[in-house]
Amino acid sequence: MNYKSFAKRIIQLREADLEFRDHLIRKGQLGNGYHTGMEELHNKNAAILGEIISAIGYPTTDKVGTEASEAAWLVIQHSIGRPEFMKDCAVLLKDEVDHGKADPKNWAYLSDRIAVLQEKPQLYGTQFDWNENGELSPNAFDSLMQVNERRRSIGLNTLEEQIELIRKRVKKENQLPPKDFDERKKEMNEWRKKVGWIK
Repeated sequence: MNYKSFAKRIIQLREADLEFRDHLIRKGQLGNGYHTGMEELHNKNAAILGEIISAIGYPTTDKVGTEASEAAWLVIQHSIGRPEFMKDCAVLLKDEVDHGKADPKNWAYLSDRIAVLQEKPQLYGTQFDWNENGELSPNAFDSLMQVNERRRSIGLNTLEEQIELIRKRVKKENQLPPKDFDERKKEMNEWRKKVGWIK
């Protein structure tokens, strides 16, 4: 099978995602809830990637190349409005990691995101959100020592180092915390119920 056309399409999906994200950053709208335009784009990208995965399986580096494989992971990571798709992809990705064909860091980020969306503690501390003090902080996790051990085992920096990097990045991007923390939390919980992450 010739995977080049699939690789090109996957990279196009990523580019559309990143361009829209940059657009929201420029307008100062990235941190203020889940933008409806972004949600539509994420769902559309997930649907297209889902068709590609049905045709070729998980887009590993040996099939589509490093850039397209990383792009596929980004699209999956952002497909938060499609719980079953994300969970199915996590299973496929873990299988590829176990066979040495995918990066365990990508699985760590994806499994953490799914855990956070389901209101469960994350294992690797990769997922962040605004806290009551207007700072980006890691979502709930079990223990700092265990998180750092897991992060070290797959080549990630410490959580403390990651917190510093994340906070510097959002400052550079001029991202602002939500105006009303409690209202945003309520809206996100209602959204997660609506799409099926929580009951």
